[in-house]
Amino acid sequence: MTLPRIGVTLGDPGGVGPEVAVKCLSRPEALPPAEYVVFGDARVLANEEKKAGLKLGAEEWHGGRPGRAGVFLKEVRVPATPAGAGRLSAENGKASFLFFEAAVAEARSGRLDGLTTAPVSKAAWGLAGLPWRGHTEYLSRDYPRAVMAFWSERLKVALYTHHRPLREAAEAVREAPLGEFLISLHQALAKVPGGPYSLLVAGLNPHAGEDGRLGREDEEEIRPAVERAVRAGVPASGPFSPDTVFLRARGRDKTVAVALYHDQGLIPFKLEAFHSGVNVTLGLPFVRTSPAHGTAYEIAGKGAADPGSMAEALRLAAAFSAGAS
Repeated sequence: MTLPRIGVTLGDPGGVGPEVAVKCLSRPEALPPAEYVVFGDARVLANEEKKAGLKLGAEEWHGGRPGRAGVFLKEVRVPATPAGAGRLSAENGKASFLFFEAAVAEARSGRLDGLTTAPVSKAAWGLAGLPWRGHTEYLSRDYPRAVMAFWSERLKVALYTHHRPLREAAEAVREAPLGEFLISLHQALAKVPGGPYSLLVAGLNPHAGEDGRLGREDEEEIRPAVERAVRAGVPASGPFSPDTVFLRARGRDKTVAVALYHDQGLIPFKLEAFHSGVNVTLGLPFVRTSPAHGTAYEIAGKGAADPGSMAEALRLAAAFSAGAS
């Protein structure tokens, strides 16, 4: 089997991304065998190594095949010196985007099997004048069927909408696009090791509308969308009451709960797997994972960041890449 080649972006230099990346990659023997390629400015990497008292010994990456196990560096020099740890800034936002953009280009060309992206700040991207709200929105530009999902041993969640205001998310719950989303999600999951997966779809209103007494969307939009997907061969069911659907999915390895908006899915997921959960973008021609936490500016630069979720993201990227080969 070909050794997986995983790109690793450093994320926002003002957040905990560089710290958790260095902590994980300094012990490659604790990760699945792979060629881990860091995309970042060498100054940012060296500064983080010095603060952590760790050394990656990363060689310059040239991208030749076959891959070699170990840690390598693809330098992405940024035009402005990134601001310090714990700071929200346009410079940090631009730097994190350039790291990510370079890694995506290599994955799109087939020179990477997967990406693991350290956290970025949506606010910093905005300050930098970038039009995307995050990684998934950028990827959706070229891959419109991309799906934001969250993966852990005991709970798996896919989001119908994600970084949208709640009012917009509720207005987006319509039969035709939701039905197409469920079909696309099923097709994406067919490429993920461990399946086949069934889908449990959350309702929008309390008690999934309680037969229309607490809102009509569940009966008029969500149920027909699920039925449309089932007719297309998708093993889906619902809508289920939002306060129980995640309990139904929890502990079932081959089940994915479908949340209709960001916090509906992320609150139960982070309660279950904050330090071990992984953000996965499905529906791409390559694997993309990320830790389930954000930049955590408040602890950046203090050496206190838990690398658990980053380590799981790297492991999942390697496992999914190997499973897809």
